[in-house]
Amino acid sequence: MTENHVRELVDLLQLERLEDNLFRGQSRDIGTHFVFGGQVLGQALSAAQQTVDGGRAAHSLHAYFLRAGDINAPIVYSVERTRDGGTFSSRRVVAIQHGQPILNGSISFQIEEEGFEHQTAMPEVPAPEDIEPMQPLPPEKLAKLPEKLQRWLGVDAPIEFRHVWPQNKLHPSKRPPYQHIWFRLTAPVEDSPVLHRALLAYASDFNLIGTATLPHGISYYTHNVQMASLDHALWFHRPFRVDEWLLYSFDSPTAQGSRGLARGQIFSRDGRLVASTAQEGLIRLRN
Repeated sequence: MTENHVRELVDLLQLERLEDNLFRGQSRDIGTHFVFGGQVLGQALSAAQQTVDGGRAAHSLHAYFLRAGDINAPIVYSVERTRDGGTFSSRRVVAIQHGQPILNGSISFQIEEEGFEHQTAMPEVPAPEDIEPMQPLPPEKLAKLPEKLQRWLGVDAPIEFRHVWPQNKLHPSKRPPYQHIWFRLTAPVEDSPVLHRALLAYASDFNLIGTATLPHGISYYTHNVQMASLDHALWFHRPFRVDEWLLYSFDSPTAQGSRGLARGQIFSRDGRLVASTAQEGLIRLRN
């Protein structure tokens, strides 16, 4: 089953081409009532990449989530070829469902170049093998939870996460706004760097805005909390593989006005900084 889930995710990111600049994608149910934001990011990147010369790789992605996506309807991706320069190419992508945009994004691509290099050091954390894997809830406990949580916790995922500082998200305690999580695909995939960038875009939306909830003793599972991603930024720095362990290091510098800001750095196991992220999300306490 593990390989099937990974294959399903890979297929999800391989869009159907309708016209030169028009693509169609389907959705995967990850236990939410709406389309997962990381899926739309990965598909938008996949659509834009298909309009760019193969020698140019994505180096930055900036997107706004405009509406919740309908998980039962296809998503059409319209790509605008904004500019093709000598070194960089720029694309604008609009994801559309039921005639309305659900995401606006801009993606920049660059030919491979040599230049100055530096990076921050990877945090000193236990190796993923030294962290106990997350265990699924027993069926009898799962059955006692609200439907929203049963859907989320009962779905088999193609990505494995190992938290350096595990937390009971059903009964969270207050803690500082930072965390470290190892993650990887649960089965190997082909070598294509284009595929691995799309897979990382998908995975980068997990746990990011949740970091802004840590000081407040709440989580996505809290019954009277409404959470949603508002925007997402992703920068690719160095080559990587998503079917090998990557460390996602998060921090949240601020939360205010029903919004929280979170930042992330993604490291390969040998300490290379391969990508950076930032996201603002809605965190609203409802009566």
